[in-house]
Amino acid sequence: MIAITESPVHDLWSAAASVLSGRTYTDLTHAFHAGQPHFPAFPDEQRRELFSIERGDGFTTHEFRLIGQWGTHIDPPAHFASGGRTVDQLPVDEMILPLVVLDISERVAGNPDSTPVLADVHAWEERNGRIPERSFVALRTDWWRKWPDGEKMANLDEAGISHTPGWSREVLEFLIDERNIAAVGHEQTDTDPGLATSRGDLGLERYLLEQDRWQIELLAHLDAVPEANALVVATWAKPLGGSGFPARVFAIH
Repeated sequence: MIAITESPVHDLWSAAASVLSGRTYTDLTHAFHAGQPHFPAFPDEQRRELFSIERGDGFTTHEFRLIGQWGTHIDPPAHFASGGRTVDQLPVDEMILPLVVLDISERVAGNPDSTPVLADVHAWEERNGRIPERSFVALRTDWWRKWPDGEKMANLDEAGISHTPGWSREVLEFLIDERNIAAVGHEQTDTDPGLATSRGDLGLERYLLEQDRWQIELLAHLDAVPEANALVVATWAKPLGGSGFPARVFAIH
């Protein structure tokens, strides 16, 4: 009789199964489709069914034509930084990271122009400890609930000024310089708040990407995950030299 011993592979499976058993998986991704909110200068998605089982073909296949920054998507450094890493150059070990959720949703409910301040970061660390190095920090605003209503997402006033939440320079600088995070994410369309984007100011997004960090825009369901002790898995297709692409993102908690 041949004795069967545990292999390193089985040890890894067992360890993973033990860690993941009983966990909750929360999808943080919007399903994209034609007609959804998008940057005004971008064309709408076009989708065509080339083959269809219902029409008698042996399989169903769709042809998609869309901008890389479509729906819940990855912005690599190359999106704003000349010579920055492209989508295919982001390593897979950056696709599963500690998840930190900064929650300013209550403030946003009273003032849609709200942005995070350092006090929010310090309060998070008082409750949960130091933000882990190379983590993914997501800004919870509950703005995802307005999807896919373009008017509600933009929230324009009578003068055409957008009133949406966004990041702040002081918080991004602290997270990058003092905590060495890997990436950020947010539920709104842009890194910068609407008051800035309305005047063509995308300075925060440019700053972030020029620091060789990446981001996920248009996240959903951050209200369903804890502010700490969770993992985020963010993955995407691998277009050579790609400056952005729709992403599938979920949390394990």
